[in-house]
Amino acid sequence: MSGIYIHIPFCRKACSYCDFHFSTGLKNVDKLMAGLLTEIELRKDELPAAPTTIYFGGGTPSLVPLGALENILRSLEQKVSFEKLKEVTLEANPEDVSNVQLSGWRKMGIDRLSIGTQSFFEEDLRFMNRDHTPEQAEGAVKRAQDAGYDNITIDLIYGIPNQSKIRWQENVGKALSLETQHLSSYCLTIEPRTALHYALETDQFAEKADDEVEAEYLYLHEALEANGFEHYEISNFARSGFRALHNGNYWSGKPYVGIGPSAHSFDGKLRRKWNVPNNAKYMQSLREQQLQSESEDLTLTERCNEIVMTSLRTVEGIALSQLKEQADADWMKSFSYNVSNLSLKMQGWLQKDDDRILMHPKQWLKCDAILRNIIV
Repeated sequence: MSGIYIHIPFCRKACSYCDFHFSTGLKNVDKLMAGLLTEIELRKDELPAAPTTIYFGGGTPSLVPLGALENILRSLEQKVSFEKLKEVTLEANPEDVSNVQLSGWRKMGIDRLSIGTQSFFEEDLRFMNRDHTPEQAEGAVKRAQDAGYDNITIDLIYGIPNQSKIRWQENVGKALSLETQHLSSYCLTIEPRTALHYALETDQFAEKADDEVEAEYLYLHEALEANGFEHYEISNFARSGFRALHNGNYWSGKPYVGIGPSAHSFDGKLRRKWNVPNNAKYMQSLREQQLQSESEDLTLTERCNEIVMTSLRTVEGIALSQLKEQADADWMKSFSYNVSNLSLKMQGWLQKDDDRILMHPKQWLKCDAILRNIIV
């Protein structure tokens, strides 16, 4: 399996928590979309011959004109085979999900929507500086379903300051009532150089206590599993047959190519590459028929540690046979030593058999504590 990621770096507003690369200035949308086509042409030999997934992320891909998105897909279709394509995802903000857009997305081949609901309460949305209302969030999902979309994922954020226990439970209940096939839920993280970080530093709010955050996570886990969802990765829940294939490529170390400013690529072995995270520099380099990017080669230790870090957050856990294929004897010896020397408390958080080391989803919030002790 291999994937293609397309980064659309534009948003109408800056969410208070977001540290992804984006711009709220929309005057260069057309020029940048043309730049994406140029990059695809320049990198046609790097593209997977028959990708299994394509993912439009950002930013806010749903604000881009239909014709620009279709041009990207048709350009890719001229260079790679779509024969093995299983999933084409578009991230969409609720305020963009109109019947016209839905019809256009379906006609061009987008078969999965990731709708950024985040919360169904006005207070939470204003705190995060989201641009939609609770009514728009619910309406977007229902319109997509009416338009024939049967592979929809929505987002919820937990750990929001001043959000009560009852409000979080009602948020989860509203998400379940929409009967989507997938749900992603992330703890609110306060990243440096974001509006939320500034507000915290200037005492405009206090972070939620760790035990409250854990209680919200556990409630989410239990509520979704009770309603037929599989909690298959720390932040992701799916009904049977609806796991996120593209994101699964990332977690399992499959190769992917990233197109667009700041987009990352990985060859499935040791080589990483990323485009310049600056729209102006990105477009200027493409006008000169080249691409401004950087790359690095991971060491064997870095790659094996990465496998451990991503795998432990999944329901399948760490496959020791996979590690042995990648690692040398010294790394495996050090890793095995670190695992065996965990404290008794941490040992109790792990489940082990002959080939796997894994954690129960209820323990995943403790994953970082274990990783600090077992990576080499």
